[in-house]
Amino acid sequence: MKRSYYIMKSGRIRRKDNTIFFESDDNKKVLPINDIDDIYIMGEVDFNSNALNFLGKNKVMVHIFDYYGNYSGSFYPKEYLLSGFTIVKQAEKYLDPGQRLQIAREFIRGASYNILKNLKYYQNRKGNLDQIIEAIETERERIGQVQDIQHLMSVEGRIRETYYRAFDIITDNKFPFVQRVKHPPDNAMNAMISFGNHLMYTAILREIYQTQLNPTISYLHEPGARRFSLALDISEIFKPIIVDRVIFSLINQNVITEEDFAKELNYCYLNETGRKKFIKAFDEKMTSTIQHRKLNKTVSYKTLIQIECYKLIKHLTDIEEYEAFQAWW
Repeated sequence: MKRSYYIMKSGRIRRKDNTIFFESDDNKKVLPINDIDDIYIMGEVDFNSNALNFLGKNKVMVHIFDYYGNYSGSFYPKEYLLSGFTIVKQAEKYLDPGQRLQIAREFIRGASYNILKNLKYYQNRKGNLDQIIEAIETERERIGQVQDIQHLMSVEGRIRETYYRAFDIITDNKFPFVQRVKHPPDNAMNAMISFGNHLMYTAILREIYQTQLNPTISYLHEPGARRFSLALDISEIFKPIIVDRVIFSLINQNVITEEDFAKELNYCYLNETGRKKFIKAFDEKMTSTIQHRKLNKTVSYKTLIQIECYKLIKHLTDIEEYEAFQAWW
C-alpha cells in the first residue's frame, strides 16, 4: 500500500532518473516513487520543474503547510479519471436547490451522528454529557426541516458549538477550551483542531482525486475560488471519528503536553515535536482497519473515505440514493 510522506525539515526535493530524493544539510533520503501516495511539506523545501513534472506524471499530490502548520495549498496533478457525464451530473445536482439541499442535509446527518457516537462513548466512561447529547439530538431533528443551505449551516454551527462544550469533560480539562477560534488558533485545543482539520481536508482531497468527482463542485459549502470545497463537505463526516478521536487519545494518554506547543501574542500552534506526535497518531488512525458491515471485510479509514466518494458518485448519476457514513463502533 502506498503511504504519505511528511517532510518536517528544510531541504530540497529533486529527481534523479526515476527516483525522488529529499536532501537536507545532514541527510539524503530516497522516496521510492511507487511507494508515495502524497507528500506533506512542513519545512522550507525547494523543488524544480523536473521533480514536479515527475511527481505529476506519477499522480503524486504535494501539500504545503506554513511555519505555523496552516495549510497553504496543494500541487494537484492533472486529473486522469475525467468523466464529462459525472461532472455534468455533479453540476446539475448543485444547480437544483432541492437536490443540493438533500445532499447537504445528508452530510450533516452523518457528521452529527458521528459526533453523537463520540459523546455516547465518553458518556459511558466519564458521564456528565447527557445534556449535551440531548441538545445535539434536538438539533438533529431540525436537519430535515430546514429549507435552505443557510439555515442548515446554522443548525450545523449550533451542533458544533454544543459539541465543543464536551471537550473539557472528555479531556479532563487538561487543555481548557473556551470556544472555537480559527484565525489564528488562540490555545492548544484550537491549535490541534485546526491542524487536524487541515490534515483531514488534504487526505480527503487525495481520495477525491482518485475518482471522477470534481473537487470544486460542492453542496454544503459554497463553491468558491481557490479552494476544493467538496473536500470540506466530505470532511464534515470524518472529522469526528478521525481528527477528534486522535485529539482525545493524544490528550487522555498524555502523549501531547504543554511542551508540544509554541505560543505567541494571540497565537498558539504545535511545534515540530507536537506536529510529529500528531501526524504519527493521525497516520496510524488512517491506516488502521475495521470490519466493514456491508462489505464483510476489513477496510482502513482511508478506504472508508474512498467508499464515501463512490457512494456520492452513485447518487449523482442516479444509481443509488446517498446516505452519509455513520460509524457503528
